[in-house]
Amino acid sequence: MRLGVNVDHVATLRQARGTLYPDPVVAAMLAEYGGANSIVVHLREDRRHIRERDVILIKEIIKIPLNLEMSVNKDIVKFVLGLRPYQATLVPERRQELTTEGGIDLRKDYSRIKKVVEELKSCGVRVSLFIDPLKVQVDLARKTAADMVELNTGRFSEEKNSAGRKRMRQRIKEVAHYAKTRGFFVAAGHGLDYENVKEIAALKDIEELNIGHSIVSRAVFVGMVGAVEEMLGLISSEK
Repeated sequence: MRLGVNVDHVATLRQARGTLYPDPVVAAMLAEYGGANSIVVHLREDRRHIRERDVILIKEIIKIPLNLEMSVNKDIVKFVLGLRPYQATLVPERRQELTTEGGIDLRKDYSRIKKVVEELKSCGVRVSLFIDPLKVQVDLARKTAADMVELNTGRFSEEKNSAGRKRMRQRIKEVAHYAKTRGFFVAAGHGLDYENVKEIAALKDIEELNIGHSIVSRAVFVGMVGAVEEMLGLISSEK
């Protein structure tokens, strides 16, 4: 099981006071030292946390893959085509949202998404689509020629009722298997933390988890290296 560590919220803390610290670039280096398999950042259209400077420096400094989350905004696409990170993950984005609220809906903007996938792949960028755990989304993702899918675990993570949680986990399990049989590398993420991650890590068709907020929050108390090591200990024990 691979672990991608999202360091966006280190930048959120920095932007809260408009200082130069804490630096998400340093956080990325520490996450790598702690054993992370990749670093994830989301360059949002409003630049609320991660900035271009952060992305450029992280790509230059780390020795593990950089996974850049992005919308299909033309200026963002232009920047990513110039940067050429190892991976780009297409996600929906709404200015008013606190965090990403759901998966990208390929039924609504298929042509534009397919075009961006083609542009990114032509520059040698591996492309992932962040989708809700629905088979129709997997089928459409396959038509875009994306390399992988990341299943949204947000509803599972937010579910308070045990029966509802069990249903959501089962849906993720079924869709992960469906995606795997159609040739996708399958990742998952959103809302996962130290309490619920084992339930998703145990699903054999999921090969990577991308986690940010809970790790950064844990790092406030135990440090980034320790927080990453703890998460790796939890997910590696389930495979």
